[in-house]
Amino acid sequence: MAPSSKAEKKAAVDAAAWMFNVVTSVGIIIVNKALMATYGFSFATTLTGLHFATTTLMTTILRMLGYVQSSHLPLPDLLKFVLFANFSIVGMNVSLMWNSVGFYQIAKLTMIPVSCLLEVVLDKIHYSRGTKLSIGVVLLGVGVCTVTDVSVNTKGFIAAFIAVWSTSLQQYYVHLLQRKYSLSSFSLLGHTAPVQAASLLLLGPFLDYWLTEKRVDRYDYNTTALMFIIMSCTIAVGTNLSQFICIGRFTAVSFQVLGHMKTILVLILGFFFFGKEGLNLHVVFGMIIAVAGMVWYGNASSKPGGKERRTHSLPMNRTETR
Repeated sequence: MAPSSKAEKKAAVDAAAWMFNVVTSVGIIIVNKALMATYGFSFATTLTGLHFATTTLMTTILRMLGYVQSSHLPLPDLLKFVLFANFSIVGMNVSLMWNSVGFYQIAKLTMIPVSCLLEVVLDKIHYSRGTKLSIGVVLLGVGVCTVTDVSVNTKGFIAAFIAVWSTSLQQYYVHLLQRKYSLSSFSLLGHTAPVQAASLLLLGPFLDYWLTEKRVDRYDYNTTALMFIIMSCTIAVGTNLSQFICIGRFTAVSFQVLGHMKTILVLILGFFFFGKEGLNLHVVFGMIIAVAGMVWYGNASSKPGGKERRTHSLPMNRTETR
């Protein structure tokens, strides 16, 4: 196949992966918002455990059908990943509870520079001036769109700090483990989802009771609520898989930068579904800045020297087939 054809095919697959992630991520936000705000199912950690339980079921069925090959992931790496991932989920939930919406959004924005720092320190990645500036433009635009009231307290700051670093480390390890052990997205999910499901379903009810003072076992599981829970779990399979696909194909930084397109889409969809409230001139202006920064980042990071590894590449371990 000619180099140009390979490049076009890769670009098409990359675009499809991003679209898959955007559609499933925005979809699950809308479904979860309806589930929690309209039907009162405010048990976020338990719901995430159900998401991973559904994902585990999916990967198990695919492995039985032969679509996912057996692979090996050392237990220390698996436990390290699950630790970061669970701290990320719990940290985000607690940060949202203890902080203002404005500070919560600022904390989420800091994941981009933290992810950059991890790549620079651990992977010896070098960013060009244009790439750095484009990231700054994205941060500015999303900040203008989303940051409103900003207030912080000590425990809220600690929760946000844990959430930011654990999320950044979890996303870094998705990319690292796929490269290091030659794991596909399905294979990595097959290793991590069962452990996350078990740990979150055990921890979730207690954490949710602490956060909401409500017990998940006393919730009124009517037909409509169950339908939304099943819908949420189904979409979550695509969200989990698409995240692993995108980070595996790109990096955690690229996933964070371009992933803010989801924030823009959520704001736009909120305008169409819930009216003009919240969408004003400065929000539109922020959207324009953010999108311009994303386009600039895509162009700058793809140029020679825009984002490159300055040392030897990570050694690859072949998967072990059983």
